[in-house]
Amino acid sequence: MAKKIGKTSRLDDAARAGWLYYVAGRTQDEIAAAMGISRQSAQRLVSLAMSERLIKVRLDHPIAECLALSSALQQEFGLKQAVVVPSDPGSDSSVAGIAEEGAAEIERWLKRAEPTVLAMGTGRTLRAAVEQLPPMDCPQHRIVSLTGNISPDGSAAYYNVIFLMADAINARHFPMPLPVLVSTPEERILFHAQPLVKPTLELGATADATFVGIGELGAHAPLLVDGFLTAGEMEELLAAGAAGEICGWIFDDNGQLLDHPINQRVASIPIPVHEDTTVFGLARGARKHRAIRAAVRGGQINALITDEDAARYLLKG
Repeated sequence: MAKKIGKTSRLDDAARAGWLYYVAGRTQDEIAAAMGISRQSAQRLVSLAMSERLIKVRLDHPIAECLALSSALQQEFGLKQAVVVPSDPGSDSSVAGIAEEGAAEIERWLKRAEPTVLAMGTGRTLRAAVEQLPPMDCPQHRIVSLTGNISPDGSAAYYNVIFLMADAINARHFPMPLPVLVSTPEERILFHAQPLVKPTLELGATADATFVGIGELGAHAPLLVDGFLTAGEMEELLAAGAAGEICGWIFDDNGQLLDHPINQRVASIPIPVHEDTTVFGLARGARKHRAIRAAVRGGQINALITDEDAARYLLKG
């Protein structure tokens, strides 16, 4: 038994080294420093990952600690699904691992034979996942954008993924020809009543699976950086207890939508969380920890793809 446990531990180390080398793009010196081993040991572990066929297009070895964290997250927050990937110790902003798992999950839904509605949010991590999708022919499916694809200056929003997805996936795509935030609640009502917009709103509410990024609030918030909110509005939201956002919808630390005038200007489709749908949140990084915790606490998402560091933060309570 001891021999078997030792071999499993060795393969776990090899899988971790292989992930850092082939997915995160770390050098053997960086892997050695991250794992607290010599460069020669790091080299042998990477070689072992190859010889044991752990490395394919995606890492094909479940690291025991990540599996344990995934199970704990599901139980703690009542999630339908949780996937935890190794943290990249060399970068707090890398989407490596998260994007690959996100792409694999999206691909699984697209391979379904029965007609399926997929709703897509926005964000850098989600875009990175969509960029990894292979060309697929699935005309039975419909793919809808939850949020607007227009930037404040009228240009196409870079991190909106619906058009990028349309380049690879042969399915009917339904964009949202609006900005994330409009000027007034009255303007939102007017836009949502338009014939080109109303069918998209109705379709998004019926999604079988939804994929969204989770945004932090503060100086680096996407809504601020992309020009949807002013610095004064961001300070106002933070003072009111805002913790995070998904597709522009701003929520507090309990995951409840903030009772604030800015939420009345959000033109996005409400996140379609109900028992018949799975809403995957893709996020990692210390700046997003608070927002991720709020999203799972309040049921803004019911499935999560994240990394070890975020998982440990969530489980600390």
